Amino acid sequence: MDEQETLRVSKIKNGTVIDHIPAGRALAVLRLLGITGSEGHVVTVTMNVRSGKLGRKDLVKVEDLELVTEQVNKLTLIAPTATINIIRNYEVVEKRAVKLPDRIVGILRCTNPGCITRQPMEHVNSKFVVVSKSPLRLECEYCGRYLEEEEVLKQLTQ
Repeated sequence: MDEQETLRVSKIKNGTVIDHIPAGRALAVLRLLGITGSEGHVVTVTMNVRSGKLGRKDLVKVEDLELVTEQVNKLTLIAPTATINIIRNYEVVEKRAVKLPDRIVGILRCTNPGCITRQPMEHVNSKFVVVSKSPLRLECEYCGRYLEEEEVLKQLTQ
C-alpha cells in the first residue's frame, strides 16, 4: 500500500472507536447513538475504506464517549461485524467484537398491529428470534411476523 492509500486518522485521547462497520452504515451508527454533532464530542467518520476483512468498511471515532450496554446491543443489529475499542489516555484498554445474539428482547417493535406486544393493555416485551444474520431477518416469537433488515435499520435510526 503506498502513502496515498494509507488511512490517516488521528488518535483520540479518550473515547470509543467503532471499527469494521459495514460500508455505508456509519451515518446509521451515528443516528443510533444519537450523535448529531451538537453534543460537543469530536467525531471522526470514515466511510468506504478498504478492509481486508470486509472488502470495504466504515469507521467511527467519538471522543469522550464510552458506549453503554444498551447502545452496544442495538449496534449489533446494524453493524454485526463491528469491533468496539475503548480508548483511555491514547491506549486501547478494551477491544471487543460485537456479537449478534440468537434472540432480541425489548429493542424492536413488531410491525404486526395485532401482535400481543402492540396491545396497550398488555405489558409484554417484544421478542424476536434471529432467523438469518446476513441479510438480517428476525421472527416475532409471539405472532410469527418477520422483520427484515431494512425495517430494523428504520426502527433503530428514527
